Amino acid sequence: MKTARDVFENFRDFALGGDGQELWAPDVVFEMPFAAGGPRRTQGRDDFLAKTKTSRETLPVRFEDLRNVVVHDTTDPNKIIVEYELVGTVLTTGKRESALFIAVMEIRDGLVTLWREYQNTLAMAQALGRLPELDTDFMARQPS
Repeated sequence: MKTARDVFENFRDFALGGDGQELWAPDVVFEMPFAAGGPRRTQGRDDFLAKTKTSRETLPVRFEDLRNVVVHDTTDPNKIIVEYELVGTVLTTGKRESALFIAVMEIRDGLVTLWREYQNTLAMAQALGRLPELDTDFMARQPS
């Protein structure tokens, strides 16, 4: 039986461009509470993979490495918390950049059922030259 740590190793391939079909449960919930722009919650493997495909086609980054991985076990053997750094080259500038992430991952029957990802949106926006867009998105989401 696959452990949560085993399943996370499959995530590395997905993060670097793999299709991920074998990683996600059909009813997976994907949450990004601090994401800038786009949905902060997606439910279902097919919907998530379709959005990921579109995002990868439009994001001007080639991801090359997932490094500095630290896995924290929890009292639930099907849940881990993972810290990692995603590294890639920004295609518009040729610069190699990185951003830090923390994710909470839950599995069932060897498949991810929950992926809650906390992103360094400021670092990502700065690397992509999108700080003004980030500020506009942030302000638009503030309660009036």
